[in-house]
Amino acid sequence: MAMSDGRLLRFRYGRFGFMLSALGLGPTFTGMEIGEETFRVRFSWAFSARIARSSIRSVNYDHDFVGGVGVHGRRGTWLVNGSATGLIALELDPPARAIVMGFPVKLKVLRISVVDPAQIIAELSRH
Repeated sequence: MAMSDGRLLRFRYGRFGFMLSALGLGPTFTGMEIGEETFRVRFSWAFSARIARSSIRSVNYDHDFVGGVGVHGRRGTWLVNGSATGLIALELDPPARAIVMGFPVKLKVLRISVVDPAQIIAELSRH
């Protein structure tokens, strides 16, 4: 997955990773990038967002229920995950714009499964 000049980070994948890979949503085509001004998230063709770091109000561990893997959401809250573990949640204000399967959506809360939650929480909390 090609992005720009920030540091590339990976989604966490669980036992259904093979299924996501078969759909083109595996680790080869997904990732996150923390830049100086933006946090970019791309889950292949299914989800993409460019979030201004200044709009990230909080980033914390997420222990809420996860009923599946992939891209799920409504009313501004979106779950983008390859695993039910390693979740973090970002609260955004003002909301960001994301693209879900080609359609623009408002993004107020982003829940993501990441390989190293503590690292991303620390980096995104610094801004």
